[in-house]
Amino acid sequence: MADAARLQKGDTAPDFTLVDQDGNEVSLASYRGRKVILYFYPEAATPGCTTEACDFRDNLASLKGEGYEVLGVSRDQPAKNKRFAEAEHLTFPLLSDPDRAVHEAYAAWGEKTMYGKTVTGVLRSTFAIDDEGRIEIAAYNVKATGHVTSLRKKLGLAS
Repeated sequence: MADAARLQKGDTAPDFTLVDQDGNEVSLASYRGRKVILYFYPEAATPGCTTEACDFRDNLASLKGEGYEVLGVSRDQPAKNKRFAEAEHLTFPLLSDPDRAVHEAYAAWGEKTMYGKTVTGVLRSTFAIDDEGRIEIAAYNVKATGHVTSLRKKLGLAS
């Protein structure tokens, strides 16, 4: 499959319903009226993904204070996400997208370079979605380290 068109500021965020680490269905539509940070990570409990998830965890109270809910999405099964959430004390939903439908809707799946080789996989990506379901920020191929600080700057939030 060719890489899907990347989302841009002002686009309507594709709706979805996925299962979280506790087996609950979570729909983006249920967050209408609230702002959402939706981030895609390659694999639970790997070093980069742990760094990124813990960064969101450590900034969760301040992000919520600015009106943002945080949702993580990976191809991992709910049981693996649950172990990850428990091990790292993550208190936000980790959603399971094993068939990549949501990854592809957000263009968070495609070619990338890893260790000098071109591979197809998860593009570490983050989307800030406003309370009306529109994309505020679409950030592709983000770095795991320092990502939340960078995101806060882009959103114009105090550090």
